[in-house]
Amino acid sequence: MPDDLVFMMGNFEARIPQDRVYSKSHLWFMQGEGHWRVGFSAYSVRLLQDVYFLDWAIDPFTPVQEKQKIGEIESSKALSDLYAPSEGRILEFNEELLNDPSAINQADNYDKGWLFEMESAAQWLTPTEYMQVLDDGWEQTQRIIKGQLN
Repeated sequence: MPDDLVFMMGNFEARIPQDRVYSKSHLWFMQGEGHWRVGFSAYSVRLLQDVYFLDWAIDPFTPVQEKQKIGEIESSKALSDLYAPSEGRILEFNEELLNDPSAINQADNYDKGWLFEMESAAQWLTPTEYMQVLDDGWEQTQRIIKGQLN
C-alpha cells in the first residue's frame, strides 16, 4: 500500500491515506461490497477540533439528496449540521459514535471513526485530487480561522 499523503496545516499534519477516495466536503470514502463507508478526513477533524456530540436526523435505509441535512455534530469549535455528500441511500450509522464520538478525534478516525455507510453512484476525488483541493483552499481557510480567533 502506498504511503499516506500529508497536507501541512501550519505545524500540523493531516494524513490522507491513498487506499480510499475523498469529497470536496472533506469526507473519506472506503468502498465495500455495494456501499461506501464514510468518515471525516484528518483535515476536517483538525478544523473541528474535539468532537463531543453527534446525532443523526434520519433513520438507516433512508434515501437522501445531495446536501440534505442528515445530522448534527458538536465540537469545541461549533455546532454544525451534517449533510449528505451525494444522492443515494444511508444504510447504517456507526452506533458506537453516538455514545462516544472520541474515535473521530483520534488517529483511528480512518478506521473506528467512520460515520455511516451509504449507497451512491457519485464519483469521488482521488487522494491526489483531494490534496489539490486542500492546497487551493488553504489560504482562505487560514483567513477564516484567523477571523474566528480575533
